Parts: sequence; C-alpha cells; structure tokens
Amino acid sequence: MHKNEKESKEKGKGSFAFAWAMDESTEERERGVTMTVAVAYLETNKYRVVLLDSPGHKDFVPNMISGATQADAAILVVDASTGSFEAGMDGEGGKNVGQTKEHAQLIRSFGVEQLVVAVNKMDAVGYSKERFDFIKLQLGNFLRSCNFKDSAITWIPLSAVENQNLIKLPSDARLTSWYQGLCLLDAVDSLKLPSRDVSKPLILPICDVIKSQSTGQLAAFGKLESGAIRNGSKVLVLPCGQEATVKSIERDSNSCSIARAGDNVAVNLQGIEGSQLIPGGVLCHPDFPVTVANQMELKILVLDITIPILVGSQVEFHIHHVKEAARISKIIAVLDRTGKPSKSAPRFLKSKQNAVIQVVLDGEVCVQEFSKSRALGRAYLRSSGRTIAVGVVNRIIGQDQN
Repeated sequence: MHKNEKESKEKGKGSFAFAWAMDESTEERERGVTMTVAVAYLETNKYRVVLLDSPGHKDFVPNMISGATQADAAILVVDASTGSFEAGMDGEGGKNVGQTKEHAQLIRSFGVEQLVVAVNKMDAVGYSKERFDFIKLQLGNFLRSCNFKDSAITWIPLSAVENQNLIKLPSDARLTSWYQGLCLLDAVDSLKLPSRDVSKPLILPICDVIKSQSTGQLAAFGKLESGAIRNGSKVLVLPCGQEATVKSIERDSNSCSIARAGDNVAVNLQGIEGSQLIPGGVLCHPDFPVTVANQMELKILVLDITIPILVGSQVEFHIHHVKEAARISKIIAVLDRTGKPSKSAPRFLKSKQNAVIQVVLDGEVCVQEFSKSRALGRAYLRSSGRTIAVGVVNRIIGQDQN
C-alpha cells in the first residue's frame, strides 16, 4: 500500500492508491478505471471470501458480465456525491440507463439474490441522513422492479477514504447520530451461503487462462459450478473435445488435491496443448459432456431499448465467459404476464416485453439448457454498447451450417 501511495502521488492521482490494490495493469492505472476482473481473497470471521472486482465503466460491461456470472452475492457500490449518484441512475445527461441500473439488472439476471448496497463517499455529502434516505428510496424502487426482495438487500452508508463503517462501526458523530446498523465487513458475514451442486457432474467454465504461479505452465482458471475435481482425474476440455489429466489444482493461490462446487480454482492440465484452453471453454466429466452448439431458443426479457428488436437484428451474444456475434433468426412469441405465448409471432419486440426467440451464432459455444445448468444457461444480448435483453436458454437446436 505504501508503494501504491507513493507511485499514485507521483502521477498526481493520490486518491487512487486504494483502487490500485486491485487495478494492477499499467493501462488501468493510466486511465483510472477498472477494466478487467481482479480477483482477491480475504478471510472474515465466518467465511473465506473470493472477491471479484468487476469494472463499473460502460465500456467494460462484457468483462463485468464474465466476472459477475460467478457471484454468489454482490456488493453494489454507489457514489453518494451530488450528481454522481444521479448519473449512475440516469446515464450521462439522462439519455441512457446509468451504470448502477444496468449492473443491478444484470446481477439479478445472473441469479444473484443477495445484495449489499455500499453507499460510498458519504464524507462528500457531510454524512447526510437525508442524502442516504434519498438514495435508498430512488435505488430501492428500481431494485424492487428488478425483482430483488427488500429482505435480501442490506444498505450500508460508508466512506472508504475516511475509513468509516468499513471493517468496524463508524466513529464520526455525523454518522453515528443516525446509523446503528452493520459495518461493511459484518454485512458480508451476514450473507447466506447458496446451495452447492456437489453431487452433479463436473462443470467448470473457464474464465481465464493464466500462468500458474507454482509451475509456470498455463492453467484454466474459473469457478467450479457443479461437481468436484481432483488431482489425477480425467476431464474433457470443450469446445475442442480433447481429454486431459488434472496435474495440479490451486485454490486461493494454494495447492490442494480436491476442489468442490463453489471453489475458485486454477487447474493445471497434462496431455493438451495450451492453445486448446480458451476463456469461454468448459472442463467437464468425460461421460457427461456439455453441449456445443450455435443455434438455440431463448426466453428473454427485453430491457429499456430505443430501437425495436427485429428478425435479422445483429447482436452480441454473451454466455458465461464467452462473447459471440449472433443474429435473431426468429421471433416465436411474446409471453403475457402469466407466461402464456401469443398465438401469432410478432414482427418486432419492444421494451419490457417477455418473448421466445431463436438465435444463430457465428461460432459455437458451450451451452446447456437453463433447467440443466444455470451457469451455462443464462444468456445476454447486447448491441451498440448496451445490454438490450437478458434471458435463459430454453432449448438447444444444435449446429447450423449457414
């Protein structure tokens, strides 16, 4: 931290010293924004926490999707300072959906139900209760519309730069006079563990391919979504379809012989070329291969869009850690509030509609029906730098040769 403080001051960015703990690349430090997903580990009184620091900037939403799809719970960091909170809600000049809104919609569609809202920079508004209540009212209404339950949201006012309400209860009288709740670290400990699919076959979506610290070889890094993996076991690497043997496993940068659903691991493999390991690939059990396909039926919710979605629309298709160019090949039906499909196929889709569509991807991706695997069955459609629809894979149609 001392090194970060010294170097950030030299660059005239003294207040960035804390951000640099996670933003380690030269480009991130030059630009002053998080671009990739940084991973850190910490131990609380109750949990061993894997922290995935996802970018907030609108240019890096695809990276944010890759990181946040692994999350069991989320901390949504909101800037309390005047104008900044409003920009996060309404975008620049009120023209777009702000990043706070887009991120909230996305994390809910990833299946994250537990949310801690960290209202930061309270020092900039004099620890005002009125400002905190205003943010809670405005953002709370929006979170409800995203199907977050009030009982699963914890609101924490804090100031990171003045170390108020982070790892211990606040000392500033301007905050203690009206806030008697948890500090941020205790809020993390109050989260409930989700159930883990340990008994199901192995599924490990590859988030990144990294150089192992201990062996120097390439390793597949990601979160075990289901099943378990142990040293010496055989795995099938998709989409290339090659079998490999697990040489070693690292969890939280420490070697281990076995890892289970819920663990973030780096897996070293024998018997496979490094070029066959790609982010967006999947390690699975050889007897239970994951489907590889480029044509599927999705059930989607259209977000706030200005241009309607038509048959033939070109979109970016995101699923777990992979992005692929795609087009809407068919709009099958619009669904009413009860989920009942319309009798005739609509010509286009507009904001807030639920629909069933077919998409054809330029390349093949590892995918499962949502009913079989939640991690490999959630999809996102983006266009012109914005998320236009979120959904689940209803049915895999297979390979399309077009």
